[in-house]
Amino acid sequence: MINFNGKIISESAYHAGIENRAFKYGDAIFDTLKYDDGEIYFLEDHYFRLMSSMRMLRMNIPMALTLAYYETEIKKTVSNNDVHKEARVRVSVSRKDGGLYTPDTNDVDFLIEVNEREAKLYDSYEIELFKDFPVYSGLLSTIKTNNRMINVLSSIFSSENNFQNCILINEKKNIVEANNANIFLIKGDKVLTPALTEGCINGIVRKKIIELLADNNDFTIEESAISPFELLKADEVFLTNSITEFQTVSKYRKKIYNTDKTNQIKQLFWERFNKKE
Repeated sequence: MINFNGKIISESAYHAGIENRAFKYGDAIFDTLKYDDGEIYFLEDHYFRLMSSMRMLRMNIPMALTLAYYETEIKKTVSNNDVHKEARVRVSVSRKDGGLYTPDTNDVDFLIEVNEREAKLYDSYEIELFKDFPVYSGLLSTIKTNNRMINVLSSIFSSENNFQNCILINEKKNIVEANNANIFLIKGDKVLTPALTEGCINGIVRKKIIELLADNNDFTIEESAISPFELLKADEVFLTNSITEFQTVSKYRKKIYNTDKTNQIKQLFWERFNKKE
């Protein structure tokens, strides 16, 4: 069952018409949230990021779309699905049908989907650079729009070459992020992550880790432009997103990474935010 504009319907009952702007122009954004044991992780952060993205894209925010309403609709969708464990929640917001490049309206529809998440376990997690197409740096790239063609092509490249993930670069040939995650590099006690001006998604877990390490005396955190050469110099590399939260990287080309400090940061994260691994 899915939730379309507040109504629970079957997936088969939902039909996107030929005027659907998400399909025709990618005129839509989405958010992915983790649900587990009655809790929506970092709900408030997700909500305000969604509101900010809608404002940036000149979408009209419905008066009813409050934080409380957002939580209610997500939990209503979860309760109408046979979810027994951890779930992935996807919320899509698109401008209503009609118009060419100029829409007929800036009013929106929303769609909520819920699926159980099966965690993938890796004995080794190897990454590689994806250099076919760059992510263009700038504010628009920090928003989770439906235009994810570079991520799709990079994921296909990963699969065809037996990598677990690929690292995207921008037009300046700096590191941006992974296919589906933000990236952090550790060198000594310094933790590096690409700045938002490099074009990376404004990730919720990324934000929380930056806040966490800014308050910690054992590490320094730096948001900056990062060359791919730094991947070979780093002691450790890890990836973050809202579903897996942490993914340690074990290998990049001939470089084998440690995991000690990543595990230390992970433990600090669980303790600060009272999360279970």
